[in-house]
Amino acid sequence: MNKKSLILPFLVVISIAFTECFSNKKQSKNTKVEANENEKPNIIFYLADDQDVYDYGCYGNEKVNTTAVDRLAKEGMLFTNAFTAQAICAPSRSQVFTGNYPVKNGCFANHTATRPHIKSVTSRMKKLGYQVVLAGKSHVKPASVYQWDKEWEPVPKKDVPRDYIPLDSIESYLKTAKKPFCMFITSKYPHGKYFDVKNPDVNNLKFYPFNEDKKNNESYIKSRSGYYRSIEEDNTQIEKVLALVDTYLNENTLFIYSADHGVSGKFTVKDIGLKVPFVVRWPKVIKAGTTSNQLIHYTDVLPTFMDVAGGKVPENIDGKSFLSILKGNDVAVNKYVYGVRTNQNILNSEIFPSRMIRNKRYKYIRNFNSLEVVEQNLTGKPNVDYFIKRGANKFKNEPFEELYDLENDPFEQNNLANNPEFKLMKKQLSTDMFTWMKAQGDILDETIGDMPIITPKGKKGFKLDQDTPRRKIPDSIKNSLTKDDYIVIKHW
Repeated sequence: MNKKSLILPFLVVISIAFTECFSNKKQSKNTKVEANENEKPNIIFYLADDQDVYDYGCYGNEKVNTTAVDRLAKEGMLFTNAFTAQAICAPSRSQVFTGNYPVKNGCFANHTATRPHIKSVTSRMKKLGYQVVLAGKSHVKPASVYQWDKEWEPVPKKDVPRDYIPLDSIESYLKTAKKPFCMFITSKYPHGKYFDVKNPDVNNLKFYPFNEDKKNNESYIKSRSGYYRSIEEDNTQIEKVLALVDTYLNENTLFIYSADHGVSGKFTVKDIGLKVPFVVRWPKVIKAGTTSNQLIHYTDVLPTFMDVAGGKVPENIDGKSFLSILKGNDVAVNKYVYGVRTNQNILNSEIFPSRMIRNKRYKYIRNFNSLEVVEQNLTGKPNVDYFIKRGANKFKNEPFEELYDLENDPFEQNNLANNPEFKLMKKQLSTDMFTWMKAQGDILDETIGDMPIITPKGKKGFKLDQDTPRRKIPDSIKNSLTKDDYIVIKHW
């Protein structure tokens, strides 16, 4: 064999090795890896703060800039009947993280804690091989229940009304993540304080039956314009997150966008507070541009994540998996969703608790301290009765019972509770609601005349007999309530 015949095979081997080496180096620069059929998907849940479901392009508002969420809707699935049970920050988030309704998980007043024995998404998803990460606003406690693998605080910025999501930390994590992860990106936008919009134009806003009467209210127009501007600011953050996801993660990534509750119905059990935007993109599974009208709930999020991860959903979780819907099956997950209202433990605290039950068409509400029944709720203690009466009078226009046909009256303008044609429907819904309340261990029941007053242990400024910036108490009644007048929730 001559030298030439020996050299040629050697050069071929060198050439192949060089090509493979160059290819590997090139691939190492691009950290995005092709999806493996059997690998568990990464999960990202982006949660905005205090934004009405009606204020998105994909939900019918052409005057607000939500191009990032609109894009997700085009690339994934939009839910038209997604709900939280409570239109307050902490209770709403606690449902997502625990799979349980607020009274059952313990966080049914703002700024209060989840029961210490509850297992949250952190422990449940860790057992299924996931890292669980929180990037942004927390608003849940105690730390023993919410043990995040990594947690990054919101980032302050000058001359803007709210802090920003920690984008640098998110990017660094996405670049280097070695195992499947479940990440919650929790924005502080568009929650007020809003941007200051100079010379706001009412024609740039969209109005609905619940705010139609405010078209000539200059203060409302200015605030609403700032709210739209804050939505736009969050839209920019979402766009940046999606750019990172598309750069570093493969198509086996489940991405959910939602907002914790509506600002126009905050603290209520009306749909303007409890109905939430819910858009899901998962290219490997979800057909682009699809819509689901099935009832889903924030308590269903954790069971769905566990199902996606290959785990078994425990029986003591309220929620149910909607993975089948994501896979294209139009199946009912919930017959009912429920709502809770606790007006205590907010700056303008009043005693006016409500509960709600809703199917796809009808909604029933009971306002337990309505003016109609307030006399039966009185205790005979002047200091306690002052606050019970005060709460009833604060919401004097809200009746004891409400019933709505949401198919014909989506903004709940026409109360059918006293319409004899709907007597059977009201009876069925109220019976089923009280059955649910009992199973939840609710502090309220069917009995009229027992009006519990809750106290957030040690929370100065939220007690009924103290002044707040929004509520003044007469000196004669100030600091008059004792421990015996309250139901003390021990884990708070």
